Amino acid sequence: MRYPASEKLEIIRLVENSHLSARRTLQKLGIPRSTFNRWYDRFLAGGVDALDDRRPRPNRVWNRIPDQVRDQIVELALNEPELSPRELAVTFTDTKGYFVSESSVYRLLKAHDLITSPAFIVIKAADEFHDKTTAPNQLWQTDFTYLKVIGWGWFYLSTVLDDFSRYIIAWKLCTTMKAGDVTDTLTMALQASGCDSAKVAQRPRLLSDNGPSYVSSDL
Repeated sequence: MRYPASEKLEIIRLVENSHLSARRTLQKLGIPRSTFNRWYDRFLAGGVDALDDRRPRPNRVWNRIPDQVRDQIVELALNEPELSPRELAVTFTDTKGYFVSESSVYRLLKAHDLITSPAFIVIKAADEFHDKTTAPNQLWQTDFTYLKVIGWGWFYLSTVLDDFSRYIIAWKLCTTMKAGDVTDTLTMALQASGCDSAKVAQRPRLLSDNGPSYVSSDL
């Protein structure tokens, strides 16, 4: 499936701002990690324009930076390692009188392995719980599922699932992932299970991924 540049950018921003890890967010979106990494590298190198599907390039690019200038940029980067690509572009333009863009400097430095690519750290979770549940309403699991509705944008399905029965006790379709959305879903789960009115020795424990909406003081 081909995505337009605008939708690729929306997915990139969603992954950057998600309370989940990049791996889990991409799994929920159904985007292969290798595809996302390719988009992200192109976005960092050339901005939104670089996210357009590439077409065959001519053998010669009219605005290609001459090799002599490219060597000077690399030399400046080696002499001033603390400068960012933007600062290098400004410095080179001011001192040499030859304009180069930030994206051109970034691509050049990346080609010479002078910039490291963004890294995503994947932490492997345990295969199963050590203390398994033995009855309903001992442990509830809650999470958000990402849904892309064409023509409407992103929606987030907040769910509460009973660990023992694997039954979805309550769910709510939200336009945000705020603590209030989690509170509403938990209130619905308490009402549906009867835990809000019955006398119980211990209310259900809640398992989440400790995202911002789950550790918020408003919850």
